[in-house]
Amino acid sequence: MLPHHSRYGFSPIIERRDYSWPGGKRLALCIVTNLEVYAYRKGFGWDPAKTGEPQNQRNFAWRDYGNRVGVWRLFDLFDQLGLPAAHNINSLLYADHPQIFERIRARQDELVGHGRTNSERQGDLWELDERRLIEDVTDTVRRMEGKAPVGWMGPAASESNLTPDLLKEAGYRYVMDWPADDQPFWLKTRSGPLLSVPYPAELNDSASVIHRKDSGRDFADMIIDQFDEMIELCVAHPLVMTISLHSFVVGQPHRLRHLRRALQHCVQHPDAARVWWTKPGAVAEFCYALPPGIVPGEGPSSGGRA
Repeated sequence: MLPHHSRYGFSPIIERRDYSWPGGKRLALCIVTNLEVYAYRKGFGWDPAKTGEPQNQRNFAWRDYGNRVGVWRLFDLFDQLGLPAAHNINSLLYADHPQIFERIRARQDELVGHGRTNSERQGDLWELDERRLIEDVTDTVRRMEGKAPVGWMGPAASESNLTPDLLKEAGYRYVMDWPADDQPFWLKTRSGPLLSVPYPAELNDSASVIHRKDSGRDFADMIIDQFDEMIELCVAHPLVMTISLHSFVVGQPHRLRHLRRALQHCVQHPDAARVWWTKPGAVAEFCYALPPGIVPGEGPSSGGRA
């Protein structure tokens, strides 16, 4: 048999029970930025010019552009369109970037745990070391914000075989590392269920621009096409559409112009009344409050597979 996992079972969307988001909405749309810090000339990190190039001052500075310039343009764009957002944040961002968190607090956006830095990956860590990493991130956010994050997105979506277990035991409510669905579903952990909230491997500017070499125009067209299709599909099934943005990618002016075009299209769509513009934490809390058996998988007090 193929190597497999025991986190969730098969559940075709055509066999699931129906529900609607708050206010009778059918499409939950979440904008999630990735706000990251990197080690200088060490560790992992993308390069804008040469695939596989070792870490150097050029790719460090390019990524730092996102925190110095790009994120502020994204904040302004979200403000102009009246859109909420969540932010996958490296906890080491607190050390030298306090103004970013001031703006996030002023907007009442959500903070999602995203490791300490994207220069390291948790997938190959021993259990004790990974537990310490998660605790370090959680304690830092709790100390700085007065409350711990409830959601997690691993740096580069990296997970070990024990990550969901450790997140559940650290008090997390949801994770976004499993792009298997357009609806939330329950993951099994050794300490009880953990919700998977949809997060895109494809509708992701890093994957699109850096890895597939798409243009900013291509990425914006992807957002529009995804929205136009999902705004129709959501009539039959409640769906989640998450857009993944990196401030050093779409924060570049030539891409920002197209991102603005795409988001304006979504906001101004004739069927926009079907959309719940929200944050992944709100999606998770709504799902936790649904009766057992609605969300696929073995949820809290579900008594079995939905």
